[in-house]
Amino acid sequence: MATAAASSKRPAVDSLDVRPAKKTHWSQGLLTSMNDPNLVVESDDRIVIIKDKYPKARYHFLVIPKLNVPNLKSLKREQSELLRYMETRARMLAVNYPQVEFRYGYHAIPSMSQLHLHMISQDFDSPCLKTKRHWNSFNTRYFLESADVIRCLEERGMVVTMTPIAGEKLLDQPLKCHKCVYSPTKYAQTQAALV
Repeated sequence: MATAAASSKRPAVDSLDVRPAKKTHWSQGLLTSMNDPNLVVESDDRIVIIKDKYPKARYHFLVIPKLNVPNLKSLKREQSELLRYMETRARMLAVNYPQVEFRYGYHAIPSMSQLHLHMISQDFDSPCLKTKRHWNSFNTRYFLESADVIRCLEERGMVVTMTPIAGEKLLDQPLKCHKCVYSPTKYAQTQAALV
């Protein structure tokens, strides 16, 4: 009887083991954050929504599947429904912030392991938004809109992102406003890059 009870608690083969791991690489940090009660906003049997530990805006959440999906490139066509569910849950959370404009998407080349959907407010008001690369990771084609990712997966059976070289070029582009055509002067860009 004890054996049956113990085996029923084992995770399914494709599920993440979300128990805190001993000394892991920083890129595995989302797995730890999924269990941090100070970060978890919502959770169900399929996803966990957490506050980003280093938010780049006033409201910055990550929707993380409990299914082990390392990144966009590892997705299969049939997982488009999971991506739709992740976006739906993010939009349901956004109802709690009626005055806030959000975008929903993925970094083309994420720094963290485990697939995660960004739900980020468009104020970009955060002490963690420190560099041009931070800004450009959300305000260039480096940030892939959720709807575009889902469409690509359904039409092609895979998500097409970009090469690391193309990603680096986007992250190193000059600063540009995400709402208008304003670009800071070269001096202001230099100063911003040093901050």
